[in-house]
Amino acid sequence: MDYSQFGAMLPELIILGLFLIVFIFDTFSGDNSKRFLTPLTTVLFGLATIAIWLIPASNESIFGGMYIDTSACKAMKAILNIGVFIVFLQSAKWVESDEVAIRKGEFYELILVTLFGMYLMISARHFLLFIIGLESASLPLAALVAFNKKHYESHEAAIKYILTAVFSSAILLMGLSFVYAFSGGSLYFDDIRANILSGEGSGLLIAALAFVIAGIGFKLSLVPFHLWTADVYQGAPTAITSYLSVISKGAAAFAFFVIFVDAFGPMFERAWEWMMYAVIIATITVGNLFAIRQKNMKRFMAFSSISQAGYIMLGVMAGNVGLASMMFYIFIYIVSNLGAFAVISSIENNSGKVSMDDYDGLHKSNPWLAFAMTLAMFSLAGIPPFAGFFSKILMFTAVTSTNSMALYMLVLIALINTIISLYYYLLVVKAMWIAPGDAKIGSFKSACGEKLALWICVAGIVFAGLVPYIYDYCRAVVG
Repeated sequence: MDYSQFGAMLPELIILGLFLIVFIFDTFSGDNSKRFLTPLTTVLFGLATIAIWLIPASNESIFGGMYIDTSACKAMKAILNIGVFIVFLQSAKWVESDEVAIRKGEFYELILVTLFGMYLMISARHFLLFIIGLESASLPLAALVAFNKKHYESHEAAIKYILTAVFSSAILLMGLSFVYAFSGGSLYFDDIRANILSGEGSGLLIAALAFVIAGIGFKLSLVPFHLWTADVYQGAPTAITSYLSVISKGAAAFAFFVIFVDAFGPMFERAWEWMMYAVIIATITVGNLFAIRQKNMKRFMAFSSISQAGYIMLGVMAGNVGLASMMFYIFIYIVSNLGAFAVISSIENNSGKVSMDDYDGLHKSNPWLAFAMTLAMFSLAGIPPFAGFFSKILMFTAVTSTNSMALYMLVLIALINTIISLYYYLLVVKAMWIAPGDAKIGSFKSACGEKLALWICVAGIVFAGLVPYIYDYCRAVVG
């Protein structure tokens, strides 16, 4: 075996190195030294994010073509790292609380393991490596969901998550067994595509693709595979909920794109195109309609994330034309959603309140938090001139550039749903700024990490759409 091949996996090696540093420090340091674990991990991870962003992609295929390091893969990993860095900042106060402090090392270690698995999913060009990455990302998340050991809701959420993960993985593996059997005995994306184009594949490959869609659909919370999402988001610690809602969804969306375009593209166009249109429409619509009914802010954000998953999937429908827009949309979704979760986390840590009704009059007691939440809601809704507006416009433009009447209709339905989403996002704004009476949440000072996370998110929401650097970068790495 040529061990020099590992040199092409620099992002993965950086994350593994950071994991070992955190693990050794957490295991062997004394109680007085462990108070430095949180700032040490956050700073080192910030440096790792900069390094991954600056290191040029090798564009090299290694391990027999199972792994590839392209500019688009590296950019996607850097985008995910920015989201994880924000999660580390906004969770700093929570991990130092009396209930969690003794296990804060495990929190960072599990996050890094899941991120390593997502890296493998992004760069995989063989289904065996993809499954290894998927399980490396999924199983530690079950432990993170159950991180609040003394909370029944956290245990219940973890059970629902692990059962869903097991069943979705079983469905995916069943589909891949069909793929292996009827595509010439190969799990390479390129070989599967070539087999389909040659016309030698069995009709059972069509059924196999259904299993693959279902298996990955669970990870993305696509309708009708979404039923676990709201309960898990509500029961998990808020820091973990924010991580689940954006980081894992972004990695799964990129992997979904690669699988569909590189492996199943020809079959998708022949057999599953209209079914995927139906899944996307149902995902956006169901997410929006159920979000209107929610009062718990974490369940509210859960159904919002389901709807946003449908918008992200529009990039998959556009094929290679939509990849840059999808990456840009994921980046904007990360800063907007994590901005909202930073406010939710800060309020929960200081008051224990997570109901939308408790946000009545928030601008009177905590105007900065109300302002930041308003920007996040406006961006998620796609209101100009905030970044979410530009991400939706660019996504719709990419989809309609294919000149397909079916995709024109898909975009039209998505636009109608955007109006529905505007209503329920403004419910939060109404509670904070218009609801009569005194504020139900007293004035408090957010922790430094929460403030810094909010500043980063607000800067992204305000400037990422107006300054074209991020989108131009996504277009450049896609080629």
